[in-house]
Amino acid sequence: MVERVFPATLDQLEPVQAFVAEQLEQYDCPMKVQFQLDVAVEEIFVNIAHYAYPEHNGQATVRCCVGGDPLQVTIQFLDNGQPFNPLNKPDADITLSAEERAIGGLGILMVKKSMDAVDYAYEDGKNVLTIKKNIQLG
Repeated sequence: MVERVFPATLDQLEPVQAFVAEQLEQYDCPMKVQFQLDVAVEEIFVNIAHYAYPEHNGQATVRCCVGGDPLQVTIQFLDNGQPFNPLNKPDADITLSAEERAIGGLGILMVKKSMDAVDYAYEDGKNVLTIKKNIQLG
């Protein structure tokens, strides 16, 4: 697993996405999968940047691993911010219009729907959110 630490600030979103894309380069990742991963990475990292450290600036560690059979990408996001499990939040009610819907929850719903697995743990004082996506080659 390759790991890199980023300041948990919005201006680091592009470098985070580039880091993940670098790990996928040699695997000829289909564009649809790359797009789904970009959206998931954006949603998760932006949430860390916005909410993990309300009192101060912090860091986010991003780990990425590609391997297995079937080929799968695993991305972990770790932060020392406030404990928060986004998977415990009720899914956004997409049957309601945008005006009727409560604010929040739509992004993590998109992540849950587009990834093959999404897991959360609070370990050693860190939020650890893991996403997994199978890479269909062909």
